[in-house]
Amino acid sequence: MRRTTPLAITAAALLLAACGSQSDGTGGRGGNDKVSPSSSPSSPTPSASPSASAGASGCVTHLELTAADTGRTVCLVKGGELRLTLDGTRARPWKPVEASGPALKAINAGFVIQPGDATAAYQAVTSATTELTSSRPLCATPTAPGQVSCKGLQEWTVTVRVR
Repeated sequence: MRRTTPLAITAAALLLAACGSQSDGTGGRGGNDKVSPSSSPSSPTPSASPSASAGASGCVTHLELTAADTGRTVCLVKGGELRLTLDGTRARPWKPVEASGPALKAINAGFVIQPGDATAAYQAVTSATTELTSSRPLCATPTAPGQVSCKGLQEWTVTVRVR
C-alpha cells in the first residue's frame, strides 16, 4: 500500500463527516434563516437559561434571548429584566426591536458593536402581555447589476407575559 492511501482515506472520511454538519450561514454568529416561522414548542422555554430560579408562577427574574427564541412565549416576574441580542450582518441587518403592549419598559441595552445587530433590554413593569418583534431581509441587497435579489423577510417574534 502506498504511503498516500491512508492519508487519502482519512481526508475522505473527514470530508464526508463535514457534509453531515449544518451551517446557519452566518459564520457561527447565530441567526435563523427559516423562510416560514416554526410552530411554538409545547414547552415554551427560552434557549438562554434564566439567571434565577423560577418562582411558583413558573416565571423568572432574568432572561436573555437570541434569534433562536423566535416564536416562543416567556414569562417574567414583575420587576424582572429581559435582554436580547439578534446577530445580523451588514448585508442582512435586523430592524430595531419593537414592543407592543404595556408589560415592559425599555431600559438601557448598551451599545450595538456589530453593524446589523439589534439589541434591546426591558424591565417588567406590570402584569400584562407584550409582543417583541423585529425582521431582516432573507437575502442580501444586490450590489451589482445581474445579481439575484429577493423580497423575503425573516421575522422574529417573542411573546412576554409578566406576572
